[in-house]
Amino acid sequence: MEASAPGSAGKVEAGWRPGHQPGVHPAAGAGAGLAGYVGGVFRSLATRVVPKIGREVPARPGDVPRVVESVRFLVLVLVLVTVPLSTPQPGSGFRGSLVAVTLALSAIAWLVWMLAGHMDRVVVPALVVMGAAGGVLAGISWRSPAVAVGCVVTASAGARLETEASLAILAETVAAFLIAGIATGAPAGTLAGYSAAFIGLWAFGLTRRAYVLRAEQAEEALEQARRAHNAETHAAALAERARIAREIHDVLAHSLGAVSVNLQAAEGLLSSLPEQGPELTKAIECVERAGAFTREGLAEARRAILALRDTDTGESAPVRSLAEQLRALTDEYRADGDAAVDYKVTGDPRPVSAEAGLTAFRTAQEALTNARKHAPGQPVSVTLRFGPAETAVRVVNPLSPDGTAGPLTHTGAGYGLTGLRERAALSGGTLIAGPADGQWTVCLTMPA
Repeated sequence: MEASAPGSAGKVEAGWRPGHQPGVHPAAGAGAGLAGYVGGVFRSLATRVVPKIGREVPARPGDVPRVVESVRFLVLVLVLVTVPLSTPQPGSGFRGSLVAVTLALSAIAWLVWMLAGHMDRVVVPALVVMGAAGGVLAGISWRSPAVAVGCVVTASAGARLETEASLAILAETVAAFLIAGIATGAPAGTLAGYSAAFIGLWAFGLTRRAYVLRAEQAEEALEQARRAHNAETHAAALAERARIAREIHDVLAHSLGAVSVNLQAAEGLLSSLPEQGPELTKAIECVERAGAFTREGLAEARRAILALRDTDTGESAPVRSLAEQLRALTDEYRADGDAAVDYKVTGDPRPVSAEAGLTAFRTAQEALTNARKHAPGQPVSVTLRFGPAETAVRVVNPLSPDGTAGPLTHTGAGYGLTGLRERAALSGGTLIAGPADGQWTVCLTMPA
């Protein structure tokens, strides 16, 4: 008996169509047969009964397990073997010739029905021929298992076709059987019993079809519920990002803004002092640099907030290449301190992804900050290398010569390198940081 429900094709194909998600294959009608839960039941049955030989071939939704195909073939062989052994035998007189013709038509239509699979243009005519030929064969050779042909036809038609089409095939099969049985003098009990068997198996097929359709509808409802849940989850994630953006704006941006205002006030007070010695000039320069850092941090905070809010203002700032960003960073570091900074680019520069570029920039930024904290005044070397399969950023600075900690050594939370390693892992790269040969080296390598 067929497990597919091609009658549902119009409803499924014309309306909602599920996406390709693992584990969920809603039904696609006649072209695809069963799917999802129903198809999984038959596929699991097939994998338990039939051993896997050679390369595994993915099963299509609604494919009939091999064990069912084997049973169908065995039933056909049984009919072909037993019917000729009963009376009338094929070829003996008019009734024998009619048995031979109907048996041959039934066998051919049976094989076509088995091999047609999901092709309704072939399946329906095959069932029609099987119903007519099988009904006549059962009416003439009612003492043999020829009735199996009519039973298979009516059950398969009820399970696979629309009610009207399956009812027509049932009527055809019963009418052919009754006409042939009455003409050959079959007992009334046989006529009534076989007809009742045909009708009962057709009703069983209808029940199975209804179950299949309900399973398909449940699968569609499940997929729609999953989509609704995914949409709710996405909306909740966007709301959480907006909340985080508000927190960053309130806590960080406002604080940086207040610091910037106070630094400007301090700069104005220091500039108004009557005695402008070298120490005071140096202090004013430090305040100016701190104000510049604060304004830059405020600008970065605003960019982070815009990214969290996923806001597209229609305005795009010019994007600098990674080499230009690192050059600007080293220039700022060189201008803000007394340490010498050597920056060079090797290889053929090429564009990198936004995530990889941000990871490289943050790594160089953290490495330069650590060099100022732990080895103040020591020269720093920054190298950006474009290799054939990777992009690397290397920052090297000598360790403090006397081994003493600088005044800023214990500032910060101590999670800078940990955060960089996490960034590198998210970008598919690796970060190596540590002392070697009297130098501290930070090396980030990312795939090209």
